[in-house]
Amino acid sequence: MKRGFRLAGVLRARQAQEDAARGEVLRARHRAAEAAQVADGHDRSLAAHQMPDEDSARAVVAALTARQAMAGSLAAARQLAALAEVRVAERAQELTAAAQRRRTVEKLAERHAEERRRRDQSADQSALDELATTDAQRSAAREVGS
Repeated sequence: MKRGFRLAGVLRARQAQEDAARGEVLRARHRAAEAAQVADGHDRSLAAHQMPDEDSARAVVAALTARQAMAGSLAAARQLAALAEVRVAERAQELTAAAQRRRTVEKLAERHAEERRRRDQSADQSALDELATTDAQRSAAREVGS
């Protein structure tokens, strides 16, 4: 009876881990893109904000305060976008590690399959050799008996 690859379950688990890591990378990239869009929106809002045409001190102070708040929001959005990019890089590293772990088990599976193929081939060759030897012995026995 032929035995299957004993680490087949481990290989399936490693493939599932790699798939999960791939999903995390995609989610992290999506979040990073959203964070970049938010930062771009804050940047456009700040660029579009105009100082009042009035010379009133209150209007100028209010505009400067609003502009300062917008600049703070932009800085925070840029920090979040940068953090999201760091998370993408971390998830990509995790995906690479998961792929390496999966590939290690795959290599073991390939070696196992190759060893099984060699054993089967050797067994087939032994059976053929046995048949040839038996056939030669029968032929020799017939010639001696004739």
